[in-house]
Amino acid sequence: MIRAISLTLRVFSLLLVFSFSTVTAQDKPFVKEIKGEVIDQKTKDALVFSDIVIADSNISTVTNTDGKFLLKIPETLLNGTLIISHLGYEKQEIKISTIENKIKIALTPAITELTAVEIDTYSDAKTLLEATLKKKSELYNNNNTLMTAFYRETIKKRKRNASLSEAIVQIHKRPYDTYKRDAIELIKSRKKTDYTRLDTLAVKLQGGPFSNLYTDIIKYPEYIFTNENIPFYDFSFDTSTRINKNLVYVINFKQKPTVATPLYYGKLYIDAKTLALTNAVYSLNVENKQLTSEMYVRKKPGSAIVYPTQANYRVNYRTKNGKWHYAYSNISLSFKVKWPRKLFNNVYTLNSEMAITDWRIKDEDIERPRNKMIRPTTILADATSGFSDPKFWGVYNIIEPEKSIESAIKKIQKQLKKAKESKRKNNQETIKA
Repeated sequence: MIRAISLTLRVFSLLLVFSFSTVTAQDKPFVKEIKGEVIDQKTKDALVFSDIVIADSNISTVTNTDGKFLLKIPETLLNGTLIISHLGYEKQEIKISTIENKIKIALTPAITELTAVEIDTYSDAKTLLEATLKKKSELYNNNNTLMTAFYRETIKKRKRNASLSEAIVQIHKRPYDTYKRDAIELIKSRKKTDYTRLDTLAVKLQGGPFSNLYTDIIKYPEYIFTNENIPFYDFSFDTSTRINKNLVYVINFKQKPTVATPLYYGKLYIDAKTLALTNAVYSLNVENKQLTSEMYVRKKPGSAIVYPTQANYRVNYRTKNGKWHYAYSNISLSFKVKWPRKLFNNVYTLNSEMAITDWRIKDEDIERPRNKMIRPTTILADATSGFSDPKFWGVYNIIEPEKSIESAIKKIQKQLKKAKESKRKNNQETIKA
C-alpha cells in the first residue's frame, strides 16, 4: 500500500499542477545549438547559475550545478553576441559566429575597491532593504509580460533519484506595480516516478513552478519580508561585490535570537546605483522541528514524524533597458521521515528550479487559455513518453541537466526501450498463437 505524504511550504502554498501536452513550438526555429561550460579563470571551479544571454534579445539560460549550459539560437541571431555574467565576476562577450558547437568560458573575478563615500552611503542595512522594497514600481517591469520558462523538479530518496519532472511553461507576468498575481500556462511536460524507490511512501511536492515564482521577493515580498516581521530580523552589511563592473551591496539578515517563529536567514545583493535587488540567497531556520513541520507538511500518515532538515532558496534578476525582471530561482528542501519501531530514518530531498528563457511585452492584458492554465489543485500525472524522444523539447531552451539527472534520463530511456521491446515480443507471440 502506498501512503502519500504531500509536502508544501504554506507561504508558497499553491500546488504543483501540470497536464501532459504535445504542443510543439513553431516560431523562432533554431539553427545552432551551443553547449558550454563557465569556470573561474583562476581556480577552474565551475560557476553555477551564471547568466547566458544573447545581446539585443530576451533569449537566455543559466548554467547548471556543473557549470554547464545548453543554448538554442534562432537564425536571426547567428551574428549576435553572447553575454556571460556571474555575480562577483567581470562579464564576457563572445561573438556567436566564432563559436562552433562547444565552448569553455573562463570569467575573471571582479576587483572591488570601495571608497569612503560608497561605504558610508547607507550606514543602516535595514534602511537600505526598505528602500529597495519601495523601488518595485520604479525599477521593475511594469508591463504585462509573457515569459517562457523551463521548470525542473526532482525528488530523491537519500541519494537516489525517485522522481523527475520537467516542463515548459509560460508565465503571465503581471506588472510589478500592481498586486495582481501572476498565472502559469502549461506548454509541454514530462514526468517519471519510480515508486519502488519511494517504498511505501509516495512523496509529492506541492507548489511546483508557483513556489519558484513566489521566490520573486520584489513581486511577492509578503512571503519573506513584511512590515510586521522586518523588526524581527537583524540586518548587517557584508563585504560588497561587483557584477558587470557595477558595485553591489551585500546585506546579511537573520531572525533575532528572541524570536521563536521560524524565519529566514541569508544574503541580499543590491545594486548600489539603483537599489535594485539583483540576487537573493536564503534559507529557513529549521531548528524548531514542530513549527517548521507545520509550515511544510500538508498531509502525512498519522504514525510518521516528518520534519525539514534544510530549506534553501535562491532568486536571480536580470535587467534590460533599465528595467529588472525575475530570471531564475532554485529551491532545495530536505525532509526526514521517522517511523515508529524502525531503526533507520528515511531522508528525502526535493529540488526545483525555473529559468526564464525568453519573454515579450504584451501591451494589452494577456489572454489566458483556460484549458492550458495550471490549477493549484492539480497534481502532475506521469507522462513518460517524452523521455523516449531526444527531440522532445524542440526549439525550446532548457537548463542543461546535471550529471545525476542526465544519468536518470538515460535510465528512464533504457526502461522505456526495454518495455517497448517486451511489448513487441508479446504481440508477436500472440499473433503466432
